Amino acid sequence: MKNITLESLDRSEALRYMGYGETAPDEKIMSEVRQCEKQLLAVIKPCFVYKVFDTEPAENGVALKGTTLILKGRDISEHLKGCEKCVLFAATLSFAADMLIRRYEATDMTKAVIADFLASAAVEQVCDIADKTVRTELEGYYQTWRFSPGYGDLPIDIQGEFLDVIDAGKRIGLNVTTGNILTPRKSVTAVIGLSKNKISKGRQGCALCNMKEVCQFRKRGEHCAF
Repeated sequence: MKNITLESLDRSEALRYMGYGETAPDEKIMSEVRQCEKQLLAVIKPCFVYKVFDTEPAENGVALKGTTLILKGRDISEHLKGCEKCVLFAATLSFAADMLIRRYEATDMTKAVIADFLASAAVEQVCDIADKTVRTELEGYYQTWRFSPGYGDLPIDIQGEFLDVIDAGKRIGLNVTTGNILTPRKSVTAVIGLSKNKISKGRQGCALCNMKEVCQFRKRGEHCAF
């Protein structure tokens, strides 16, 4: 487990999630953004955990050696093509983020929405740090972009076994409901492919995302944090 201290949250990313593009929010909104950021930074406990596995082809997917977990689907198979290893990682802000958002929901819905988007941006910051950590600690491997359960045809119902094989419940307190929702909610699980050979750009972007046809970021010529 790796604990992280965030000195600030990515306000610009949160505002992008909120729909602000060329039009900047007014000072009232920005004041509330700053207040919510301060409150989140005071309570969240960002952390992540990751584990490296050797991979091998399996029927309709990719098997992780030493486990019973198979990453099923054409999209994840293509994503990990040529990768002899992969990283499974999980990141979370802790239940404190969920609790703060719920408190705002009971008293101030504007702040609840702002805090929710700020927390989403924050967990992506944690994921970016995890990416960099993997790159540093596994020097010599090229990395794919992050591919999460629920993307493309990779089933979201692998979340439980995914968390089990990296012991995320014990190590960072991350679990999953029977409806495959991560708890705490401001959490992310993802797969990163590792290869000794250079990886094509097509496997480092949103080409395989199952939201690409309706994505509002793509319509504006932008992209999400993934």
